Amino acid sequence: MLRFSHRVERDKRVTAHVALTSRAFGCRGMYYSGDADPGLHRTVREVNERWGGEFLIQHVPEPLQLVREWKRKGKVIHLTMYGLPLPQVIDEIRRDGLPKLVVVGGEKVPAEFFQLADWNVSITCQPHSEVGALAVFLHELLEGREFGLEFKGARLRVVPQARGKRVEETR
Repeated sequence: MLRFSHRVERDKRVTAHVALTSRAFGCRGMYYSGDADPGLHRTVREVNERWGGEFLIQHVPEPLQLVREWKRKGKVIHLTMYGLPLPQVIDEIRRDGLPKLVVVGGEKVPAEFFQLADWNVSITCQPHSEVGALAVFLHELLEGREFGLEFKGARLRVVPQARGKRVEETR
């Protein structure tokens, strides 16, 4: 997962939500470009400590270089309102066995991202949140398997129930 162009003052909650959504849907980690943000790293570390898993986060100063390097070993999926509709490409993406790097933007995404992407995928052709687009994409990619994910080392876990909130300690 790559979050392009994080701006600390403007995007801190959105980028944190991109990270948390990626983590909850089973991504191994997130790269981000733009402003380096120690608070974002702290948030991810604290969530991992409480809720388990080893989701990694790394700031990258040159996101286009990361994408070029990734393409040597895997495929790049750019979520954008300008791409091909998700239902038209999701089966092809699922069948491709190479590692995937999912890219979501922040401020204006340079044209080179569109050229480098193996798939430019639209969730809708209307303005929308990168967090929402990421969740819809990952849900479709995983076909709902995210509901069965387990996070090793969790201190807390939610006990599903029809009403109320129940969280229990696992240790």
